[in-house]
Amino acid sequence: MYENRTEDIIKAQQDDQEKMTELIEKNSGLIWSIVKRFIGRGHELEDLYQIGTMGFIKAIKRFNAEYEVQLSTYAVPYILGEIKRFIRDDGMIKVSRSMKELGIKIKEIQKAYFNQYGEDITVNQIAETLKITKEEVATVLDSMNPIESIYAENQSKDGKACLLDKLSDQEDEAEKIVNKISIKELIQSLDEKEKEIILLRYYKQKTQMQVANILGISQVQVSRIEKRVLNSMRNKLIS
Repeated sequence: MYENRTEDIIKAQQDDQEKMTELIEKNSGLIWSIVKRFIGRGHELEDLYQIGTMGFIKAIKRFNAEYEVQLSTYAVPYILGEIKRFIRDDGMIKVSRSMKELGIKIKEIQKAYFNQYGEDITVNQIAETLKITKEEVATVLDSMNPIESIYAENQSKDGKACLLDKLSDQEDEAEKIVNKISIKELIQSLDEKEKEIILLRYYKQKTQMQVANILGISQVQVSRIEKRVLNSMRNKLIS
């Protein structure tokens, strides 16, 4: 991977367009590696590359050598954030008419099968019924699902938990970088009580009640602090 020189980054931050362009070109492989994660999401990859480039430029503008991380590492959450925000704001995945029609047929088959047998029909059974491949069935089913944001809420045992806490469990290397760099930095900026709550909840996998007992406060207080902190972290991450 290309090693970005601090002096080049500083020049780009000072509106040296030649250095900015050079940095973008040298890091195009990084941007493309992230863009390719969104293949099949209903958007032109070239468009997503341009959006990702905007995120990379934002990372350059905000980069500080004192962070003791490479620009390429620091830029990943910015590139991801711009692309995910674009996809989210652009609405649902654009699906062709034929795929929509096939999706309707699959829904009907699923409903009829469940009503008759009381269980879900398999992808192979759907493929056999419609005389298409199981890959086609899987593609249609995937296109019918909304894009999941890392900020969407997911129901946990003791309430709603932001998917932010799932980043450390993802296999994707880019997501691991987001977790290790951006989230770590945000956590370090919290006060001691806020930091302890987040670490106990999302790294020690404690329930809100367990955290309340450990800290000697009520579960309601834990819930309020957690919600406030997650909202603050989310806003800082996408700003």
